[in-house]
Amino acid sequence: MSSSTIYGRNPVVEALDNDLQIEKVFLQSNLHGDFEVLIRNKCKKRNIPLTKVPSRKLNDLSKSHNHQGVLAYISPVAYTNVETLIPKLFDEGKVPLIIVLDGITDVRNMGAIARCAKVFGAHGIVVPAKGTARVSDEMVKASSGAILDIPICRENSLPVALESMQMLGLSVYASDIKAEKTIAEQDLKTPIAIILGSEDLGVSKKAIQIADDSIKIPQVDSFDSLNVSVASGIILYEILLQRI
Repeated sequence: MSSSTIYGRNPVVEALDNDLQIEKVFLQSNLHGDFEVLIRNKCKKRNIPLTKVPSRKLNDLSKSHNHQGVLAYISPVAYTNVETLIPKLFDEGKVPLIIVLDGITDVRNMGAIARCAKVFGAHGIVVPAKGTARVSDEMVKASSGAILDIPICRENSLPVALESMQMLGLSVYASDIKAEKTIAEQDLKTPIAIILGSEDLGVSKKAIQIADDSIKIPQVDSFDSLNVSVASGIILYEILLQRI
């Protein structure tokens, strides 16, 4: 068992009961009964992603056949939520700048985005509980440790989180190559959240609908969109220029 994983029924239940920071729980797909219900309810209560997988997958993940049908990844970061983070930032006299990651599944991209966020002064990163890259040792390395030093909000519903940020006083902008305004044309000095989408799908339609507006990075050629981590650095640099 590695330092980033735990398996077996008692160890996983104990970790859930003692508020250990858990990234994700894997449960054997053909497991039913009281234990399955127990794990499912505990994960739901703590907003922890739960995935059902075949026994052979658990064998591979644990490098053992003694997993008893359950395994958990331990997160190197302590998660928070937007309802806690945003008011705290205002109380500290800061102008919140939040990065929202919509469908970013590449570990190295997310690590690089966290590094940019730290360098250019973002105050937090919001990710969905499902459909996002797992915070792992590889991500910590890709971020040069920045992922450990910036608040990460893990939210069950990204649309609900976006609406919560709006109610808390933030303007939400979606990064979209089809946007009418460039990053330089938008006022980014106010409390804001910037949504970044995956390179293949971009920001989801639902997120764009919720956003107050869309922004784009100007390009001299429509060859292709930028790598999302590169785009995050350019957008965050423009925000820093506007704020200093």
